[in-house]
Amino acid sequence: MKDILSMLPEEIAQEFKAMGLPAFRAKQVSQWLARGVASFEEMQNLPLDLRSRLCELYGIYRPAVLRKQVSAKDGTIKYLWGLEDGNAVETVVMKYRYGNTVCISTQVGCRQGCAFCASTIGGLVRQMEPSEMLNEVLCSQLDSGEKISHVVLMGTGEPLDNFDNVMRFLSLLNHPEGFNLSLRHVSLSTCGLIERFTDLAERDLQLTLAVSLHAPDDETRTKIMPANRGRGVDALMKACRQYTETTGRRVSFEYAMIDGVNDTETHARLLVQRAKEVGAHVNLIPLNHVEESRYRPSTQGHLKAFIRILEESGVNVTVRRRLGSDIDASCGQLRRKFEKSREK
Repeated sequence: MKDILSMLPEEIAQEFKAMGLPAFRAKQVSQWLARGVASFEEMQNLPLDLRSRLCELYGIYRPAVLRKQVSAKDGTIKYLWGLEDGNAVETVVMKYRYGNTVCISTQVGCRQGCAFCASTIGGLVRQMEPSEMLNEVLCSQLDSGEKISHVVLMGTGEPLDNFDNVMRFLSLLNHPEGFNLSLRHVSLSTCGLIERFTDLAERDLQLTLAVSLHAPDDETRTKIMPANRGRGVDALMKACRQYTETTGRRVSFEYAMIDGVNDTETHARLLVQRAKEVGAHVNLIPLNHVEESRYRPSTQGHLKAFIRILEESGVNVTVRRRLGSDIDASCGQLRRKFEKSREK
């Protein structure tokens, strides 16, 4: 049975045409799918016999809410979605002044091995389908009742390690007959799989590429991010420059502040050089502690000193708000607890 939610509207139209159906039927179905319906039976403006026929040919799969946690501090909502095969993924809805942002997962698990992240514990289970990523957006909007205006691919998984499915998801998200969200409101986060930067740049998408740098030197970065092996920070900077030259879009550096690891004055001054080399914006992230990790967030004193060095050097820097700290909002934490409960 075909996964119709992973199909672009023009692909649905092509199949419907081959079935002898009028073009407007395909458009009706695409519009219903973009609203988040769970079955063809809900498509009331389709004839009953057509709905029955479509049920035999196509599947509409919606995730189940396994857990939902709402922060008493800031209203952040974290979902643990149960997928059709029994796996689970996390999604976070965050409220900002400019609108509501949903942070989605792109893989079940992750193979990148970042030492401070819960997502990678247990490794990669499988790739997520375009429809599953789209469901994270649709179902979060429907369940929360909050209109989603921004999407960040910063949850569990490495988006560029699931390249083809992520690109199709972005096409579905952006399609005028689909969710119709401007890619200018989308950020894609990568640990630095530079071999995919050219592929991404050639697509000339208007999204923001956020590079999870987390350390400006090879010694520190390799220690906390195994993906740096065989690539290196210099090669990453070169890839960022080429991406910006090709697309005309500035990259941003995500930088988790880890006590005693990457938050020294030396790290700050080297980060200044890296940011200026690429013309990157720097987004500092106060680390959320993961139970299985020995790493701790930087002290407020170290954070302030780090920020001062960047600002005095003319680097554009912001500090990400710590949203949802009371509901395991960091990547992989809720899923990890769920998996551990199933192991007992």
